[in-house]
Amino acid sequence: MTRINKYLAEQQYASRREADLLIDSGKVYINGKIAKLGDVVKEGDEVKVVGMEKSQKAYYAYYKPRGIVTVNAQYKDEKEIKDVTKFPEKVYPLGRLDKESEGLIILTNDGRLTDALLNPKRQHEKEYSVDVNEKLTNSHIQKLQHGINIGHVGTNKKYITKPALVRKNSAQSFDIVLTEGKNRQIRRMCGALGLSVERLKRFRILHISLENLKPGQFRKIEGKELETLLKVSKIEV
Repeated sequence: MTRINKYLAEQQYASRREADLLIDSGKVYINGKIAKLGDVVKEGDEVKVVGMEKSQKAYYAYYKPRGIVTVNAQYKDEKEIKDVTKFPEKVYPLGRLDKESEGLIILTNDGRLTDALLNPKRQHEKEYSVDVNEKLTNSHIQKLQHGINIGHVGTNKKYITKPALVRKNSAQSFDIVLTEGKNRQIRRMCGALGLSVERLKRFRILHISLENLKPGQFRKIEGKELETLLKVSKIEV
């Protein structure tokens, strides 16, 4: 069973907040009866929304530039992705990159992907390139690989990061593959080693990569690339 507002979001009729407004206005029907807030949809139920069609599913790989906020800008001079890039459809970012970081973000209107990609239990790979302010030692690399105490995470006063794949590229740069995504995790990992991040770029999520995108550009995820994304996310086409 699924709450009606979540069902509408997953079926691309609207966001959950917008779905609540549709339900409250009497435009949503479950098995021919007007739905109420809090109603649930069971397998086999028929759901109709008066005057609305489902949104066409769309999936994009986007190169977020440095200095742009993913969502929820806090200051007047800050700009979000939606302020600087116009997509053909109304889409939402899956996950975030902090303002000073750059790189790959997947945007979609397919609500089914939200949990599939963001649930930490899925342990999907995300790969980053990192430049730091000092020379990297073997000790730095080993600690990044095996786990570092980054302090407070949720209710935990001490959090040890999960093992990660790390590849040293130069004296002051490395690539790292994470299967988790704690708030500002890589910056905090580096900070725990006395290093400061000078550039942080995400270039891969699962099998989706930036390819030849430049900052501010996007491309559609389609064909076999999309098929693989949905398959890995265990979503029926």
